[in-house]
Amino acid sequence: MVLGRITRLLVGAMTVACMVLVGPSAPSGALAGGSLPVEAVRDVVPNRVMTWNICNPCETSNVDRAAEIATYAPQVIGMQEACVRDVESIRDHLENLYGLVYHVEYGMVLRSWGRCGGVPWSPGEFGQAVLSAAPMTDPVDVEYPDGGSEDRGYMAVTTTVGGQSVRVFNTHLAHRRQETVRAGQTRVLAAEVAEHDRAIVLGDFNAVPDAPELAPMWALATATDPQCRPASTGICTPTTDWQSKFDYVFLRGFVPLRHHVHPTPNSDHHVVRTDVDPT
Repeated sequence: MVLGRITRLLVGAMTVACMVLVGPSAPSGALAGGSLPVEAVRDVVPNRVMTWNICNPCETSNVDRAAEIATYAPQVIGMQEACVRDVESIRDHLENLYGLVYHVEYGMVLRSWGRCGGVPWSPGEFGQAVLSAAPMTDPVDVEYPDGGSEDRGYMAVTTTVGGQSVRVFNTHLAHRRQETVRAGQTRVLAAEVAEHDRAIVLGDFNAVPDAPELAPMWALATATDPQCRPASTGICTPTTDWQSKFDYVFLRGFVPLRHHVHPTPNSDHHVVRTDVDPT
C-alpha cells in the first residue's frame, strides 16, 4: 500500500513537472481543458452531483478529463462510455494533481478492445462508473434485457450526498432512433428507482424531455433543469454538441438548488452538474 501510494505521488510529480516545462497551452495562460492551477487543492462540494458522458472513443487525455471534474469538485460523479483503465487514471489524477480523493464503483456492460484497448484475449471493460467522495455500499450492476444495438445497463450504489444517505443510479440508454428499446429500459430502471424514497438518477438517456419513453421517470422523479420538462415552454439547455437534451439528473427526496450545463472540448456531451438540498 505504501509503495503504491509513493508510486502514484511520483507519477503525479512527474506530470506536474511536464506541465511546467511545456507551459500553458491556452492564450490566457490557463492549462488545457480549463483546468485549475496544479497547486489548487480543494475539498469536494458535499451536496453537488454531476453526470458526464466522457465520449468513447475520443482523443481526449485523462488529465484533461480529471481537470474538468476538479473544476466543479462534485461529491458524486456518474460517468458513461467509460473504460475501467480510463477511470482508474482519472481518479489517480484527481488525487495526485488536485488532492481530491474519490472511491469508485463500476457498472461494466461489455468487453471491448476497440473502445478500451487491452489485448485481444483480455480487452478492456466498458460501461458506467460512479466516483464518490464518500464510501459506497451495496453496488449492483444490471444489464438491460434488450440493449439495442449495443449492450446497455444501469448501476446503483448507496452513498452520501448533502449529509444524507441516498441510492445513486447511473445509466446509459440505447442509441438514438431506438425508442422502443429505450422504453423497455426505462421501465426496468424506474421499477428499481421506485423502491427508494431518496434517490438520485444520473445518466445519458439518449432522449429529449418530451420523448414518450421517459414517461416512467417523469412519474417518479423531478429533473433538475426547470426548463427541460415534457410540457415546458422555456428554453431547454442542450447537453450535446448536436444541440439535444440527452443528459439528466433526476431527484427523489431532494430539491434542486442550482443547475448548470457546461460545454467542454473534452467530450461531445456537456458536463451537467446540480447542487441539491435534501428535503
